[in-house]
Amino acid sequence: MSMAFAGFHRRLGRRVFFAAPFALATGAALGQGTDVKFKRSSLVIETGGRQLTFEVDLATNDAERSHGLMFRKSLGPYEGMLFDFHQEQPVTFWMKNTLIPLDMIFIAADGTIRHIHSNAVPLSTDTIPSKFPVRGVLEINGGNAKLLGLKPGDKVKHPIFGNA
Repeated sequence: MSMAFAGFHRRLGRRVFFAAPFALATGAALGQGTDVKFKRSSLVIETGGRQLTFEVDLATNDAERSHGLMFRKSLGPYEGMLFDFHQEQPVTFWMKNTLIPLDMIFIAADGTIRHIHSNAVPLSTDTIPSKFPVRGVLEINGGNAKLLGLKPGDKVKHPIFGNA
């Protein structure tokens, strides 16, 4: 998705903050004329005795995470976006204004894949939860996680996880 929507469990115990109003208000503006510039980086996923290298855009602040992959028409087979939340926390995504199906790979602070949501539906406003607290989320082309044999327990190597 692009992370036009992120729900975070924060302080105050059970209080939940949903960034949807911010995302809805800014999402249209961001997609129509405001260019968000992403830094590029490489990451490696270790799976089944193989190392797969991806080139990713980094979404490290609220503006970048809110824009995510919205309005993007394609991704290369080893391209994606890595969302960094700077600490482990539950997160929630949606696909509003995202034109291509995506696999969302939810990653713990140590780089371990915790959960994979396959083939998120383009333009959907259905929420997609991380199911576990995560530090980051990697979005890749829908169906690629299965095609490449990615699974929970695999390791993602990147500086945000302190293991690259």
